[in-house]
Amino acid sequence: MQLVVARIGRAHGIKGEVTVEVRTDEPELRLAPGAVLATEPASTGPLTIETGRVHSGRLLLRFEGVRDRNGAEALRNTLLIAEVDPEERPEEPDEYYDHQLMDLDVVLADGTEIGRITEISHLPSQDLFIVERPDGSEVMIPFVEEIVTEIDLDGQKAVIDPPPGLVDDRAEVASQRDADAEDGN
Repeated sequence: MQLVVARIGRAHGIKGEVTVEVRTDEPELRLAPGAVLATEPASTGPLTIETGRVHSGRLLLRFEGVRDRNGAEALRNTLLIAEVDPEERPEEPDEYYDHQLMDLDVVLADGTEIGRITEISHLPSQDLFIVERPDGSEVMIPFVEEIVTEIDLDGQKAVIDPPPGLVDDRAEVASQRDADAEDGN
């Protein structure tokens, strides 16, 4: 199975290094020197990582055969793709690969069906499950432990405890709730 592990950013310096936007929780494993990665577009790869270092909080990589800024800049926006055994699981017990979460049934703790995960959106602040409901509509569920209380890969389900209004119409208007509290209700 193939996983996108990074996207190449702009060139850094004049010796062929590039910045990368890391898209894996295991960069030390997937983006280590010697790693051979497929690319999207495929015409730019495969690429073999020659060196890697962190500079000002950003990962910089240099690939074999890329020796100057022009070569590095030509790789900009290329996706780096690692081949991963589909049965492999991340080292941490509460981490998951996207392919493991796709198509999981999303249910409430009482078993009420919400839908099925069709996409995972990786945003800067958090990840979101895009869940298709039985009626064809979609709902976005933040993938945070306060809401997603359990991932059961063997049972093929994600159990959620959503706040009011996330998956239904039970949302309270904050100003009304505050007014009720002041009235003693």
